[in-house]
Amino acid sequence: MFKKLIMNKTIAALKICLFAFVFSACGQGVSHKAPASKQQNKSKSVEASIKTGAEQTDLYLPMLKGKRVGMVVNPTSVIGKETTVDALLKLGVNIVKIFGPEHGFRGDASAGIHVDDSIDKATGIKVVSLYGKNSTPTKENLEDIDILIFDIQDVGVRFYTYINTLQHVMEAGAMYNKEVIILDRPNPNGYLIDGPILDPKYKSGIGLQPIPIAHGLTIGEYAQMLNGEGWLKDGLKCKIKVIKNANYTHDMPYVLPVKPSPNLNTQQSILLYPSTCLFEGIYVNHGRGTQFPFTILGAPYYKGIYQFSFTPTGIKGMAETPIFKDEVCYGIDLRNYDTSILRKTKQINLSWLIELYQKSPRKEDFFNSKLSNQMGTIEKLVGVGDFRQQIIDGKSEAEIRKSWEPGLSKYKEMRKKYLLYP
Repeated sequence: MFKKLIMNKTIAALKICLFAFVFSACGQGVSHKAPASKQQNKSKSVEASIKTGAEQTDLYLPMLKGKRVGMVVNPTSVIGKETTVDALLKLGVNIVKIFGPEHGFRGDASAGIHVDDSIDKATGIKVVSLYGKNSTPTKENLEDIDILIFDIQDVGVRFYTYINTLQHVMEAGAMYNKEVIILDRPNPNGYLIDGPILDPKYKSGIGLQPIPIAHGLTIGEYAQMLNGEGWLKDGLKCKIKVIKNANYTHDMPYVLPVKPSPNLNTQQSILLYPSTCLFEGIYVNHGRGTQFPFTILGAPYYKGIYQFSFTPTGIKGMAETPIFKDEVCYGIDLRNYDTSILRKTKQINLSWLIELYQKSPRKEDFFNSKLSNQMGTIEKLVGVGDFRQQIIDGKSEAEIRKSWEPGLSKYKEMRKKYLLYP
């Protein structure tokens, strides 16, 4: 009887342990994800200590008193759970005009789609598009404005067009004597300074200045560089005031509270973007037309080479006519790639592009921008003319990186002059 009682208790205890294990596995995923959970909790505590420039209203509200204010903003412009526009209106700021960049003020336009001027339905304020007829505010646009506020989240990459918007706004401020207040925000890829320096020969709408692919600056630091290096039109200097982030360093991990644009819709896509956006200039789909842009790579002609597959479709506000629309694509799934590797190496990953070229049965079309019908040629994206041939010639990643010097090292040294954060 006693032995039977002991056995029953043992079986009951084993059942409880088994239930606890199953519950843990169902609720949190398999055990290898536990470290990521700890890292996530650590990141949340770090983020809680960071205060963006926009949140520190006491530092810039006095500058706006009695002024007619123009706001350069998009959906990332938030203070807590409110848009910066709504929050400042409640604080009595006289906002007379809104300027919207690529994707529009409300962020509902697809990548590369021109946006028209409009009236914001929520506030009744006129919205002037800086991604349509004009990329730079005109004299007429600024006639009824005393001061401009720039509050847009950047992701630290040369071909992300909001740094171009910043340049155009600063040029207008310099030309028409308008001060620009920049509400700084953390760079989620702030640890990363990598890639070749843009050759002026490949200057375009996705690359204006001689900086690497990943520039390692916040938007406020980049504004100081634009002024300091004389990169504004005709060497103009804009009067700027940067409202710094509090408790921030470039090495801090930072999860954005709002997706910075429709196709950067996850933290994974933001961290992979410096590497996977290179596929914009290649005959491969990089997740556009799916809910996983910049985290999956493939094409129909990799069938039988890769097991993983996906089918791009038209998605309004994201990618309405993606490459290989409605065709099954085969390739590489990076949705669970460990992005801490990028942070450790502090390098853009070129291995995926090299691998897909080497395995492609259509090498002659790999760099064909007319077929790919995407953002631009590989030269405009990478910023130099020899990258295409380096891949074709089978150069290693180390050999390609060597060709980025001494330009990259010189940039890193120059960058130090403009840093606002360690």
